[in-house]
Amino acid sequence: MTASNDTLSLDRDGRVEAPDRKLVLGLIVIAALVLASLTWILPNYYLFLGGMVLSYGIALLGLNILTGYNGQISLGHGAFMAIGGYTAAIAMEFGGIPYWATLPLAGILCLTIGYLFGFPALRLGGFQLALATFALAIALPQFLKWKNIEEWTGGVQGIVLMKPDAPFGMPLNPDQWLYLFSLIVALFFFWIGWNLLRGRIGRALVATRDQSIAASAMGVNIAQYKSLAFGISALYTGVSGALIAILVQYVSPDSYGFYLSVSLLTGIVVGGLASFTGAIYGALFIVFVPNIAESISKSAPWAIYGVMMIATVYLLPTGAAGLVAALRQKLSK
Repeated sequence: MTASNDTLSLDRDGRVEAPDRKLVLGLIVIAALVLASLTWILPNYYLFLGGMVLSYGIALLGLNILTGYNGQISLGHGAFMAIGGYTAAIAMEFGGIPYWATLPLAGILCLTIGYLFGFPALRLGGFQLALATFALAIALPQFLKWKNIEEWTGGVQGIVLMKPDAPFGMPLNPDQWLYLFSLIVALFFFWIGWNLLRGRIGRALVATRDQSIAASAMGVNIAQYKSLAFGISALYTGVSGALIAILVQYVSPDSYGFYLSVSLLTGIVVGGLASFTGAIYGALFIVFVPNIAESISKSAPWAIYGVMMIATVYLLPTGAAGLVAALRQKLSK
């Protein structure tokens, strides 16, 4: 499995290698300030797209923890996004729970389901695991249409949500606030993920991916960490699904079809496996490339999308993050 240069790999002493902490922190602060300033610069539509990119970035980071850092393939993460989205929608619509409080609810529920799903999935590997997660992605949208629960899910019509206003009387319209809120959530989860993968859990996940036999001999509980990776990945994806539901103000079963799961997997490959920055590059691809393809050809947008995806994978075998890292190395010389 090829990874880009901002991968967290193990050095000879068993520590996780990563870029200098102060440098990374400085770059994050600068990027956060630049992105926050866009709140008062960009039109509402582009702020909405920016919020979608940040939300998808959270989901792609979660999938990258599972696939890029732990080596497990999932074709069903669209199902966890659906669980997160419907958790937020049902909690807001029927429980009167504030929109911001639905994010931890969605995360905890998806963490539990993902962790429990990880245990039986441990008996599978490679294509068998991909097939099991594929079944999850196919079955859940149909379950959401089940007439016995459509009182809660809205059936095929879904649930329409209200756009929240900015809190504390802040002079921001709803689109500006939701973009800023998405940025805060994304920064928090990227910070959590960075520290998680730099620590003991990160070392265990990478060791399980690279040398599972050696890791087991050194006392790493392979089953536990693989299930944990599934749970953490599901948590990230569920929070992303809840955030997207709040941004779009709507959830429906057809929004979470198998294509969504394929798009997430495509995003981490295009962005760069086992890469933090790759999650953002992949999110940009997911949000903007389909629109670009449609603007090129309205009669056959998916054909254009397929050609662009093949060209991207062929020209960037290590993903966009790998290309950026290679250019950075050349410039440093």
